[in-house]
Amino acid sequence: MIKVHRPVGWSRVVLVATAVTAVVALGAAPASALKPTGHGGGGGGGNGGGGSASATGNDVSYPQCGTTLPTGQAFGIVGLTGGLADTLNPCFGPTSAYPSYSQSELYWAVATSVGGTTQPAASLYVNTADPGNVYNGTVITDWPTSGSTPYGTCATTQVTVSNGTATVGADSDACAWQYGYDKATQDAQWLVQAAGAIDSQGPPASVPGTPDAYPWWLDVETANTWQSDLTMNVADLQGMIAGLQSAGVTSVGVYSTSTQWNSITGGTSSASGALYQLANWIPGARTSGEAQSACSQTSFTGGAVVLTQWAGHPVDGDVAC
Repeated sequence: MIKVHRPVGWSRVVLVATAVTAVVALGAAPASALKPTGHGGGGGGGNGGGGSASATGNDVSYPQCGTTLPTGQAFGIVGLTGGLADTLNPCFGPTSAYPSYSQSELYWAVATSVGGTTQPAASLYVNTADPGNVYNGTVITDWPTSGSTPYGTCATTQVTVSNGTATVGADSDACAWQYGYDKATQDAQWLVQAAGAIDSQGPPASVPGTPDAYPWWLDVETANTWQSDLTMNVADLQGMIAGLQSAGVTSVGVYSTSTQWNSITGGTSSASGALYQLANWIPGARTSGEAQSACSQTSFTGGAVVLTQWAGHPVDGDVAC
């Protein structure tokens, strides 16, 4: 379940992951125990749209916005971002385009998932990237210019751009860490706002509005923009984890493959800090049976393989290992 997002003004190495959301005709079955799940690109193939209970889950994001989503899945994983690390899924919560709680993918996961596996009813995933300070001669406007980080201080520098020179945050490990931290902080704020907007409409099921109520998955794919300097990419992802933890999140995992993860990070060992032993959510299967078998794959972080995904239409399916 990979979704492609092309960063506006992002930097050197290209990688993107997108996911469109779906609008659901929600039955009013409240989720009693909200249980978050991991990330997934564009849908789930768990039960394809019926109302019966399933032993598998589904993941959805912005590509499914406005569509009818399955119900009765064991768990739902929702893309909070809209393909890029700095964009919001337009149907994650109520927006001008999708104003009703019943059109919210977050509400879908909470209200229509039935449980019955090791996964909670609802989980979140977010796109990640490390664009750097300039892309194709244009300044990356949300690249940080300050911050005290484990890699030192994020400081400014002068760069040449298409229309002259500009003062920007340095292409440094410190600024990359701060960028990841800032994106994760924004993601947590978006969750709080979306849940509040849903609950303000008085739906049959309430939606937990604190980041710690959900497991979070980092979507790490070569389709988004990354640096050739792998230490910057590692710093960026470490910053994202720190930002989520600062918001109260206690469960963070990674959606990726060993090939993509190693290409972006250079591989993970005990020296990788917060990246070491993160839980894995592994895509690539074509059927639920293949996804079940993929649970035995070797972890690319040294952690547990918790979820696997198979490509489905209109949504992807997910197996709780």
